Amino acid sequence: MQVFEPATEQMLAELPRAGVDEADEAVARAKAAFPAWKAVTPGDRAKLLRRLARALEERVEELAQLEARNVGKPISDARGEVGSVVDVFDYYAGAPERLLGAQIPVAGGVDVTFREPLGVVGLITPWNFPLPIASWKVGPALAAGNTIVLKPAELTPLTAIELGKLALEAGIPEGVLNVVNGPGRTVGERIVEHPDVAKVAFTGSTEIGRRVGELASQSIKRVTLELGGKSANVVFADADLEQAAELAPLAVFGNAGQDCCARSRILVERSAVDRFLEALERAVKALQVGDPLDDATQMGPLISADHREKVASYVDEDAVAFRGSAPDGPGFWFPPTVLAPASNDDRAAREEIFGPVVAVIPFEDEAEAIRIANDTVYGLSGSIWTRDGARALRVARALETGNLSVNSNSSVRVTTPFGGFKQSGVGRELGPFALEHYTELKNVFISTH
Repeated sequence: MQVFEPATEQMLAELPRAGVDEADEAVARAKAAFPAWKAVTPGDRAKLLRRLARALEERVEELAQLEARNVGKPISDARGEVGSVVDVFDYYAGAPERLLGAQIPVAGGVDVTFREPLGVVGLITPWNFPLPIASWKVGPALAAGNTIVLKPAELTPLTAIELGKLALEAGIPEGVLNVVNGPGRTVGERIVEHPDVAKVAFTGSTEIGRRVGELASQSIKRVTLELGGKSANVVFADADLEQAAELAPLAVFGNAGQDCCARSRILVERSAVDRFLEALERAVKALQVGDPLDDATQMGPLISADHREKVASYVDEDAVAFRGSAPDGPGFWFPPTVLAPASNDDRAAREEIFGPVVAVIPFEDEAEAIRIANDTVYGLSGSIWTRDGARALRVARALETGNLSVNSNSSVRVTTPFGGFKQSGVGRELGPFALEHYTELKNVFISTH
């Protein structure tokens, strides 16, 4: 299995390609390791997770360099992401001793509840944020007492392999965290179908999420699905337009637009469109696109030549208002591109492009902004820009999306829930809420008669 560097188009690594047999072996190892891992005391499990956090912390620069080269993301972003992975394991290290049940008043006895681990869980992660999203799943799964089969994306498996090695170095027992590299259509599907896998957590496209849901339903597996998005960045005329425009580019062009949270529709109140576009053009043209290992770079290449071709298919040249820059020469480069004025009926406004292309759509009033923002099959993220606090709250309550920011474009925090409405997914990751998806709730009644 060859792994390439998007910025140079050169091969970065060669790995063994696992198949169905290797997937079965990994599940068998996880199943064998489960009873002993479940029996580890909460305090000892917490210590092991903290040791893993410290091992990651010592390797931040090495892992960031690997992630930047494998994904093509700016090194400054990669450092921040690896730092957030450390935070995830530190956060979930506090969970084993806080997985609390309840005592429920009933007649004739005492009723108590317990949070029990599921068993073997299959974790399937995407190529755009390989290490962070792996940590979102591995952290709560381990904290709850499950064992794991982790399948990273074929294009970007390298930091997942390192995570597996570091888990062993930190003292997490052999067989508890298994990493299997292989194609989704064989290894991934086998993990989802396997009768000994109790739950699957998948992050990826809505199309593949449907397939995961179909296969998991055959054995009534628990699933967490974090899927696509077509998020709206809603800018009202009373907002700080300069700030909204200055921050808008990285809200959609960050990670070269390869982000399910990308605010790839910018809805602007019609009276402010011209002023906003002037400020947005300055910000887009100032965006530094180039070598991922350069500290000054803000946007790198796309993941592959095929993906670049797909992104380009969404761009109607007659609709382009302006573009940023992109390097010549080797690398899967695509310039940040703004389509304006656009309609929400345009293909580029309907479908998830997963690239550095944004549609600017005018609206007349608050009611139309809400209607346009909600006119999508997705509901993952979004932003609202206004100085009117009451309006911000009204619009936030009206938007059909799982994660919103007011006067900000931030979607993800370790301590808060992350997940989508509609076809953007099922379940929540991060915060204490993720633990609910890695445990079963057991109820026990004890008669006192």
